Amino acid sequence: MIEWLTTTNHKKIGIMYIASTLMFFAFAGILALLIRAQLAVPNNTMLGPNTYNQIFTLHGTAMIFLVIAPFGVGLANFLIPLQIGAPDLAFPRLNAAGFWLFIVGGLTVFAGLAAYGGAAAAGWTAYAPLSELSVGTGAGQDLWIIGLLMVSVSTLITVINFMVTVFLFRAPGMTMWRIPIFTWEMIATGVLVLFAFPPLTAVLFMLLIERHLGGHFFDPSSGGNPILYQHLFWWFGHPEVYVMILPYFGIVTEIVATFSRKPVFGYVGMVISAFAISGLSLGVWAHHMFTTGAVANAFFSGMSFLIAIPTGVKFVNWIGTMWKGAIEFSTAMLFAIGFMLNFLIGGITGVLVASPPIDYAVHDSYFIVQHFHYTLGGGSMFALFGALFFWFPKIFGVTLNERMGKLTFWLTFVGFNVTFLPMGFMGLEGMARRVYTYPNVAHLALLNAIASAGAGILAIGFILFFVNVFVSVRRGEPAPDDPWHGYSLEWLTSSPPPEFNFKTLPPIRSKNPAWDVDRAQDAAAL
Repeated sequence: MIEWLTTTNHKKIGIMYIASTLMFFAFAGILALLIRAQLAVPNNTMLGPNTYNQIFTLHGTAMIFLVIAPFGVGLANFLIPLQIGAPDLAFPRLNAAGFWLFIVGGLTVFAGLAAYGGAAAAGWTAYAPLSELSVGTGAGQDLWIIGLLMVSVSTLITVINFMVTVFLFRAPGMTMWRIPIFTWEMIATGVLVLFAFPPLTAVLFMLLIERHLGGHFFDPSSGGNPILYQHLFWWFGHPEVYVMILPYFGIVTEIVATFSRKPVFGYVGMVISAFAISGLSLGVWAHHMFTTGAVANAFFSGMSFLIAIPTGVKFVNWIGTMWKGAIEFSTAMLFAIGFMLNFLIGGITGVLVASPPIDYAVHDSYFIVQHFHYTLGGGSMFALFGALFFWFPKIFGVTLNERMGKLTFWLTFVGFNVTFLPMGFMGLEGMARRVYTYPNVAHLALLNAIASAGAGILAIGFILFFVNVFVSVRRGEPAPDDPWHGYSLEWLTSSPPPEFNFKTLPPIRSKNPAWDVDRAQDAAAL
């Protein structure tokens, strides 16, 4: 135990990241079930308004700051040195410091549950002046701010470590145009983090000063402006959406190429599109503010439409990779396909709300809830599970049960769509988001009952996944070093890898070093 608590080994830190994000995911899932139980019927009094506010605030905070984004960071911790042939990350102690800041920050956010007055209740965006109110935003809100400050610093120092490692510690022969797409996506993510997270850190400090030292940054009665909070928050918040999706684009690319038995189609286009998304995402923050009347709606609408183009390039490349490939429908591949189908719905609804007239009609309704859940839940979360099934043998040396895995996929795919597809219709019928109850009008009762039933199916799928992990690890049947016949460098070392990753480095002469070795062995056997 002491060895794990004090380790600077990138693989152990990556495993601890993954385990901790799954722990936070379980907490967030329980909170989501409470939300759906409250909304299952109209005029429900199971949860009071303040309790409900605390629950949805912590659910959103956990999924965004403590699950989706940090899982990508944790997987990158494990994979980047393996994919580029490095023995470790450039700054191992800084890497450990980043992980422990993340853990302490996450626990600090949840510590608000034990505070007088309860946890943070101003939503995961914590808009001022709502987050400045004395009722419902006491010590729990302060702990939320402090916790996210630690998570923000953790993310910054970790991505700097990634970028230095990729630029300076690649193995001989591993040129920049040979590194796997997942590592490229993490570099693009790192660029975004460097631009987006300092404003988050600044606005959280300003909010803390406002609450306790009378800063009046966002108080119009003293010369402040609450729109300033929105600008600073969304300058972080929209790039953060791509911080939560770019790593998962990389995951899906790795899975699709491996199980199609084809090299990545349009490799250069994949790389360029990642950086195009990074650059364009810095110019779309204010499409969250169309209804404020304080931004140039036409400009930000145009930028928001434009960012769909590099995302579409990725879909073309995934389809091109699968085209005429020898596709194997493993659990990981099913989750990758589920990602594409769900994310496509999220992307199409995103294009809709990028139009100011449509945004005015659906703003702060359940249509928006459907949109971002299809993007980050149906998108990133499905790729997250695909990654776990794909790299679990490399990380732990055992393979997850495929039969249980495929059942998990179908339960989660059906449960997810039954849960969130009705929410678009709720929004069109006028149901506002962030309300703890609603009247029995139109079809809202039926739609909410369907969504709550879907949440139950989704929960069964997640429970089955954890059962699969427990059973597979207990049985401990060793996995081969390369169970999927992957193409990238990590499949050429043992499962799990040795301390410094490789006993001997194979020659790296292309983007597909593992397939090169397989072909050389086949030729030698003839």
